[in-house]
Amino acid sequence: MSAALGSALHVLRRLSARRGTSFSFAFLLLVALAAVFADVLPLDPLTQNLADSLMPPSASAWFGTDELGRDILARVVYGARTSLVTAFGAVVSAALIGVPIGLVAGFFGDWRDSVLMRCIDVLLALPNILFAMALIAVLGRSQAAALVAVGIAGIPNFARIARAQVMALRQLDFVTAVRSFGGGSSYIMFHTILPNALSPLVVQAIVLASVAILLEAALAFLGVGVPPPTPSWGEMLRTGKSYLHEAPTYAVLPGLVLTLTILSFDTIGRALTALLDRHEAGVPERRGR
Repeated sequence: MSAALGSALHVLRRLSARRGTSFSFAFLLLVALAAVFADVLPLDPLTQNLADSLMPPSASAWFGTDELGRDILARVVYGARTSLVTAFGAVVSAALIGVPIGLVAGFFGDWRDSVLMRCIDVLLALPNILFAMALIAVLGRSQAAALVAVGIAGIPNFARIARAQVMALRQLDFVTAVRSFGGGSSYIMFHTILPNALSPLVVQAIVLASVAILLEAALAFLGVGVPPPTPSWGEMLRTGKSYLHEAPTYAVLPGLVLTLTILSFDTIGRALTALLDRHEAGVPERRGR
């Protein structure tokens, strides 16, 4: 455990040495802290005051107000909670389902591989946004439905990555040694192979987080995401586009926060991929990039 923690801290230090990833970490930390401590901040996302509708940014409302006079900054902060909870839940659910599927398919092969991978191919053939909309139409509009829809869309990538890693590792000497000492299939898959296949799965989790946030916002923008009055970045973009001439900051500022959040996750994922590739190739890391 201490070795794993030390390795994780070493990777974080090397990632933080890059200018782009250090900004991404700082921005995501700010967004996460705002989402976690939103209740203790002097922000109210639901109070309406029609007399102050569509006000420009000011000292009392840094991002201005919406068509109902609600503080846009407050709704952006609480919308961050909606997006991050959906993304975290989607990543966890997709990993908990997709990784075991990939492990079983890659480890055993035979008919189990064929059946499981054909099911994964069916999910891959379905457009994510259309599949999510169809699922929400069945389950109804709620944050839980959006989380389930986004999570199911992320299962195939976890399954395919886990399967590829198992197929590359299952014939190596350390796996053969565990098998010769009487290790069962479950033990080998989850205690021997999985810990050595975590790196690409962690990268996939970071990438899926950005995709999940974008997909949740897209569903809300199309009117099938988290129902109002729950704050959502996509919902603010959907309503704000009708007031671009009267109050351009209504849509622009939430859209900017959404864009920076997605780019931050993507930047960290790309940097982590490059770092792992350099480590596997034995190439020394260049600092300050």
